[in-house]
Amino acid sequence: MAQSGVSPYENRFLAWINHAGDVVFFALEISRNLGKGLRSKSMVPLVFQIGVRSLGVILFTGAFIGMVLAIQAQMQLAAYGISTRLGQMVNLSVVRELGPVLAAVMLAGRVGGAIAAELATMRMSEQVDALECMGVDPIAHLVAPRFWACLLLVPTMTVFANFMGMLGGWFVATELYFVEPYHYWYHARANTTWWDHLMGLSKAFFFGGAIGLFACHRGMTAFGGAQGVGRSATSAFVACFIAIMVLDFFLGLMFSRLTPFIAPVARGGL
Repeated sequence: MAQSGVSPYENRFLAWINHAGDVVFFALEISRNLGKGLRSKSMVPLVFQIGVRSLGVILFTGAFIGMVLAIQAQMQLAAYGISTRLGQMVNLSVVRELGPVLAAVMLAGRVGGAIAAELATMRMSEQVDALECMGVDPIAHLVAPRFWACLLLVPTMTVFANFMGMLGGWFVATELYFVEPYHYWYHARANTTWWDHLMGLSKAFFFGGAIGLFACHRGMTAFGGAQGVGRSATSAFVACFIAIMVLDFFLGLMFSRLTPFIAPVARGGL
């Protein structure tokens, strides 16, 4: 340290800045090639792998999100004698927050790691170099379709998670706590507007973009043989998870500023 004049903390900070810049340039490369990524030959297998094969775990997760929420909300609402509003509490929590976040986290673990490992394997086996030698842009051929798939399918999976969360909450409320189904669905519908759904799906859209970006970046920049493939999959999930949490905070802050202006309009449209 004395010879170089740079402390380890400065080295880490510079490495972080360099890595952040690399991610930004990678995102710009993806944006330039987005139009080339929407090819049915590439998208159909990705839709099956990311969407259809993830549907079971998304439905299972969504159902238990709603059931757990119903149990926790009942404990609070029963103290005030307003258990009939259980549908409102469950649906708003699922649609606005927990549905998009937990669906994205599940897909980051299942899909993000798989994308990173797949691209890392192609990098290690020199398939990416072979594409470049043939004049094929790897970003357009490999990355853009996977980015599109994450961008479009995470909101789609969120819809299924939200639906199962509502059903899970309804099951617990009516079967375990004997809330009348009419009251459950009446308060759920009366207090959940298109703005609440838009907030949740907007978050899911950004979460999908983050998963596609970081998973593809970790895969395309992998090195170190078989260990590098494992590292890329693990670091992809960690990066996606952190990005989801950070985006959730800032998007939630933005929507909280907009809600007082838009919510009255949304409620008036019911």
